Amino acid sequence: MRILAKSDIGKARDMNQDNFYVAKEEDQIQLFILADGMGGYKGGEIASSVAVYSTQNYICNNFKNTPKEKDDILKLIADGIEYANLMVYERSKEDEELQNMGTTLDVCLIYNNKAFIGHVGDSRIYRIRKNFMRRLTKDHSYVEQLVEDGKITKEEADTHPKKNMLVKAIGCNSLVEPDVTCKAFLQDDILLMCSDGLTNMLKDEEIYKVLLENSENPVAALINRANREGGMDNITAIIIDNIEKEPEKAPQNEEIEK
Repeated sequence: MRILAKSDIGKARDMNQDNFYVAKEEDQIQLFILADGMGGYKGGEIASSVAVYSTQNYICNNFKNTPKEKDDILKLIADGIEYANLMVYERSKEDEELQNMGTTLDVCLIYNNKAFIGHVGDSRIYRIRKNFMRRLTKDHSYVEQLVEDGKITKEEADTHPKKNMLVKAIGCNSLVEPDVTCKAFLQDDILLMCSDGLTNMLKDEEIYKVLLENSENPVAALINRANREGGMDNITAIIIDNIEKEPEKAPQNEEIEK
């Protein structure tokens, strides 16, 4: 399995409020987490950092004693996200400057040729399989709800003035209900986890084209392309490539940046 990850401040922000965690090659748990923070000066950075750290700790500390059945692993991920939500929420109550902070949160645990996914917010997870890219998460946004209700089209959603308004996020309330799902993760499948700093700059078909054209360093290519299109937000991308063996030209330690 090849893991590539990078986070970039973009062209318009003063700080990077995205955070991520990727499992190391020697880790027993193949866990990947991405969070895109929001909420004033330093608030978003703190929210995303707390969310990633709390989720990683909870899942890693409880995985060994969790039965390895589908529903049990999904519950572990949901519990980890709910725990992270409470940690961010309680932190926001400690400081007036942090009271409006929150974050998206996406979790992917690879186990037994399956991807166990947890999701809150509008960061996204895609799966590429046999020349087809499919989004595995649903944006918890006001505009996505309008599309589902048939009030606007997908094309209108791309330029809607309230495109970034979330209806669900980590840390905004004491309780949150994450989406959880389990998808097959077969040999040669690719998973892409990304913040909306990428998807607001590039449409899905553009993301797929960049991935096809830049197999050696796709994460850097995606971020560079998003910056060329304006880089209006922080940009984070994680690629989990289920190849049989890592290419010699792309060692993991050189590709992971933050």
